[in-house]
Amino acid sequence: MKLQRMNRRALALGALAVSGALALTACGSDETGNPDGGSSNAAAPSNIKCDDASGQVLSDGSSAQKNAVDAWVKQFSAACKVEINYKAGGSGAGVTAFTQGQVPWAGSDSALKPDEVAASKKICSGGQGIDLPMVGGPIAVGYNVPGVDKLVLDSATIAKIFDSKITKWNDPAIAKLNPDAKLPNLKIQAFHRSDESGTTDNFTKYLIATAKKDFPYEGGKAWQAKGGQSAPQSSGVAAQVKQTAGAIGYFELSYAKDGIKTVAIDTGAAEPVEATVENATKAIAEAKVVGTGKDLALKLNYGTKADGAYPMVLVTYEIVCDKGNKADTLPAVKAFLRYAASEDGQKILAENDYAPMPEEIITKVRTTVESLS
Repeated sequence: MKLQRMNRRALALGALAVSGALALTACGSDETGNPDGGSSNAAAPSNIKCDDASGQVLSDGSSAQKNAVDAWVKQFSAACKVEINYKAGGSGAGVTAFTQGQVPWAGSDSALKPDEVAASKKICSGGQGIDLPMVGGPIAVGYNVPGVDKLVLDSATIAKIFDSKITKWNDPAIAKLNPDAKLPNLKIQAFHRSDESGTTDNFTKYLIATAKKDFPYEGGKAWQAKGGQSAPQSSGVAAQVKQTAGAIGYFELSYAKDGIKTVAIDTGAAEPVEATVENATKAIAEAKVVGTGKDLALKLNYGTKADGAYPMVLVTYEIVCDKGNKADTLPAVKAFLRYAASEDGQKILAENDYAPMPEEIITKVRTTVESLS
């Protein structure tokens, strides 16, 4: 498995070098994130530009990017002697903390909504909150079904499972997609997020885009479907899947550890698509910038049927004021985001099972970070 993991990373880096495409996964939570910053043990890069960065910076938001932030913080703090505390309470909590002026930047797996932009203008003096895409990754559907090592589902079946319309693992719809599997007569325990989450938002956007008939909800950061059980943050959902026979849940790929198996999705492509960094890269490469001005919000193509493209993906944004940042935190925030968007910062993503942003997008991010004031 270690060799396969290394091969996947090598492929992700190779794809990035050749095409500027994207790879992706995810993360931890503040309770379970790696305090050593993931797998990167290299010394802090000597070319980190600290400027006048100093002091402490508190931030909150997406748990999906927590392990990535940990890896960045380890390198950045060693070079710049700045203490950064990223709480990872979820995208909803992060956006609220930002629009209330409690943190100078936040992480969210969903771009700011119009009302959130309006709220940000009250704390961004003469400016507003903007979205800077910095981290990408696939949303994996993890499962715990004894005796089933491989599982294929399509969007309609996933929608029915998470809306309590399919309740047993040997349901005919699941059996049809898995003719060679020995599916048990076991109750399905579907877990969703209890907190407002960008992961939930992107997961439900995929279901709405591809299986609206079977998932008749508006979507958003808060879970809306019927039944199921809930757990806080990505780490909580993953923990429940790991310890509960019959469980299924959604979380970023980096949470699929310690034996958690993931679903391959039948998208209509030639073969079911596995949740890997490389496969997510193929889907995210189709994203379009739809933000205006300095805002770089993206529109993802959840309905892709391209061979090898894993469609259930998310992009995590760093949310910050374009103008009107507080003088006491601007130098540190600007220096940190500059490093995160740098070649070294993006390389660390690939080393920790995340996806670097495509060159076309990250170039715009770097330019915008330099203009923050």
